[in-house]
Amino acid sequence: MSETPAPRTEVDVAKVRRAPKYGVFAALGAAVGLVATLILATVFDGTSEASPFTEVVYSPSQAFGFILLWCVPAGILLGMLVALVLDWTIGRRTRDVRVAHESVDEV
Repeated sequence: MSETPAPRTEVDVAKVRRAPKYGVFAALGAAVGLVATLILATVFDGTSEASPFTEVVYSPSQAFGFILLWCVPAGILLGMLVALVLDWTIGRRTRDVRVAHESVDEV
């Protein structure tokens, strides 16, 4: 007759803390950068005269793309900085939870 081994259970205390989801903050920052690009591209019309550096007249879509190249990374950076500040302030608070470890030794 085979005997069923009895499980051993150990209870420990672990610390749990909340952490922000960095991907969500990066996506929100990119969206803020896109909105800022839309606003800047419609408010400032710098495409009617030639660029002083390249002597080229840029179309509105090219100007939008150039502004987008600056605003979206800046928005992502801003979102990540907000996430880090939240992690530093909220992440300090921890709570204790009981964790049960169960192990079964086979004979």
